[in-house]
Amino acid sequence: MAKASSRGMLTWLGLAFGILLLDQISKGLVLLFFRLGEVIPVTSFFNLARVHNPGAAFSFLAQAGGWQRWLFTAIGIAAAVFIVWMLRAHAGQRLFAFSLSCLLGGAIGNVIDRLVHGHVIDMFDFHFRWLAPLFPGGHFPAFNVADAAITVGAVGLIVDELLRVRRSR
Repeated sequence: MAKASSRGMLTWLGLAFGILLLDQISKGLVLLFFRLGEVIPVTSFFNLARVHNPGAAFSFLAQAGGWQRWLFTAIGIAAAVFIVWMLRAHAGQRLFAFSLSCLLGGAIGNVIDRLVHGHVIDMFDFHFRWLAPLFPGGHFPAFNVADAAITVGAVGLIVDELLRVRRSR
């Protein structure tokens, strides 16, 4: 039983590490090939860009003066520790563990950025005219692989909980 649990835990930590690796490689390429603020159109609705975000999602607290770097770093580290603890207890629950792994890889990816650069490096810029009432020029806030993984993880947790509630009826 312990070996199966350890194997499951290693699988989920491996997934988190893969996400972290993909995130850091993509950010490294952006730092290598893009100047700050540079935008390269890819399609009519998608650009690759180099954006530095000292805040959190949607640039929350981006103009706060620097203290937010340490707050968001501490939150990310605390979340990672909690997620690893949860993974140990629930490695056999596939959707739940998958979701936690996505959250873990994304959280650590953004923590590394904050520690190394003082901000998070974003590169994916989607824009649609119908978003203009919500976002300047219709540009959804730029994001990165870690942010996408965190979003997938959050959606997975919601779906897992809905399925759990449905099964208990």
